[in-house]
Amino acid sequence: MKQELLLISNSTNPGEDYLGWPRPYISSFLNELEIKEVLFIPYAGVSLSKESLEKSYDVYEARVAGVFESMGFRLRSVHRESDPLKAIMNAPSIAVGGGNTWHLVKVMQEMGLIQAIRERVLAGVPYLGWSAGSNVACPTLKTTNDMPIIEPISFNVMNLIPFQINPHYLDKNPEGHGGETREDRINEFLVINPEIIVAGLREATLFRVSGQDIQLLGKRPLRVFRAGQEPQEYQAGDDISFLMK
Repeated sequence: MKQELLLISNSTNPGEDYLGWPRPYISSFLNELEIKEVLFIPYAGVSLSKESLEKSYDVYEARVAGVFESMGFRLRSVHRESDPLKAIMNAPSIAVGGGNTWHLVKVMQEMGLIQAIRERVLAGVPYLGWSAGSNVACPTLKTTNDMPIIEPISFNVMNLIPFQINPHYLDKNPEGHGGETREDRINEFLVINPEIIVAGLREATLFRVSGQDIQLLGKRPLRVFRAGQEPQEYQAGDDISFLMK
């Protein structure tokens, strides 16, 4: 079976409801694949409650479930399962939410979920993620934007796609800020990892992957970085099949 992925840059644009802009894409993706139930991975949500991590997961589940239920899909979080690995193996589809990628990866690695989800997705179980959830579909988490608040076992993640995503990609720093641009940091990555392509996925854009086919969807162009080359821009509808090779 071919893998089916929806890899979203960000959950929410300014002034919109939570998961506002990607709702039509999520609904289309799940309906196309005849999915009615989603298992949610909440471990990137570390600060949604001041009470505890566990409460943050509860808050996150409720927030995402409300959106999915409004579109006609049932959602349950893996943190409520007595046997998370069994839940992964039985899940009809899997969604991984945004937040802190380092914490997400740490928990998923300790629980054995990285390999379990990878195996299920490669077997055809639909996968969707936003922000950190897109990061973990890559070979490594090295192009995330998050502060490393905790140390994972490894930087290696699910390797569902052969390139790196930098979600929330910004072209310039805020006015008055003299530090490195996002492009500077990606170029540093490419000096050390010249064999890997990095896709700067701007907000309000996403990748739809079906087997080896990939499409850019959304309102903004994609910025692609290769070692030793000038970055290139691609619009929705352009051929970006080279990313999957």
